[in-house]
Amino acid sequence: MNTPWGFEDFDAHENLHFVWNEECGLKAIVAIHSTHLGPAGGGCRFWQYADPADALTDALRLSRGMSYKNAMAGLPLGGGKAVILANSQREKTPEMLHAFGKAIDQLCGRYVTAEDVGMSVSDMIEIRRQTPFVAGLPVEGGEVGGDPGPHTSLGVFLGIKAAVRRALGKDSLNGLHIALQGAGSVATGVAVHAAAEGARISIADVDQAKARHLADAVNGTVVGTDEILGLEADVLSPCALGAILTEETIAALKTPIIAGGANNQLATPEDGGRLHARGILYAPDYVINAGGIINVCIEYLRSGDARAVREKIEGIPVRLEQIWSESAETSRDPASVADFMAQRLIGRG
Repeated sequence: MNTPWGFEDFDAHENLHFVWNEECGLKAIVAIHSTHLGPAGGGCRFWQYADPADALTDALRLSRGMSYKNAMAGLPLGGGKAVILANSQREKTPEMLHAFGKAIDQLCGRYVTAEDVGMSVSDMIEIRRQTPFVAGLPVEGGEVGGDPGPHTSLGVFLGIKAAVRRALGKDSLNGLHIALQGAGSVATGVAVHAAAEGARISIADVDQAKARHLADAVNGTVVGTDEILGLEADVLSPCALGAILTEETIAALKTPIIAGGANNQLATPEDGGRLHARGILYAPDYVINAGGIINVCIEYLRSGDARAVREKIEGIPVRLEQIWSESAETSRDPASVADFMAQRLIGRG
């Protein structure tokens, strides 16, 4: 990997911006990985990091993932990501969002922001007061827009069904056990879709109240966060934060399928090979979780309606099948296959 700046996750990123506004307390990083296919599209994450270096790692890895995600989804967008470093009180003020919007505006459209973890539609409204380079805004008059979370959930659900078809030979989730890591917006949508088809759901989240609320809604079971990755289940669906699939956790997995909405699920590139060696079918995260950015892209470019969004999302299982088929033919793990495909699409293969 090309790392001229000494950052392990630097991957020939085109631009890296550090934003600081002492008056309102804004500290942010904007990473633009590629604009080969269009403006760098990717959400903004609001998170408290134990070490600022972790925020940089997040921005670098997530922006590269957005390049791959947008390319594999067939979108005319490059890849970028922003992170706002929250303080210990996780204070988020309009002034902070306005300063962030001004910083985005200074990039003159090279980066288009939207919601990610810790951000909301109302936050996008505040950012929009300072820049037009934002999506995920409220839906008006039947237009495409709003919270991208439900669209991500739908794509993950359809991807789970495709994985179950391939690995288990079943066309329905009825009677299957899904271990769901996370109880946020995306996890909630996945749980509701899966439960409606008759799946049995186990849920773990660091916020026990959120886990219990979701479990009650889908007649599921709450399990400990230290149990979920080793739970015996038909599908493990990581829908929280990333880097949870490590050499240690992979060795303890008791599932034939991993298909979830979290970004950067693999702690290292080698972990894709470890899953493959164990015979576990993996749905590359940036392929299966592209539903949200599909909605964002069509909203921002005004290139279609809700039906167009649905049709694009329904293409996610098709792309997964292409990846799995090439994996089977070449004996390479699906994560490596997907990376190679994406790199070619952004002119780096």
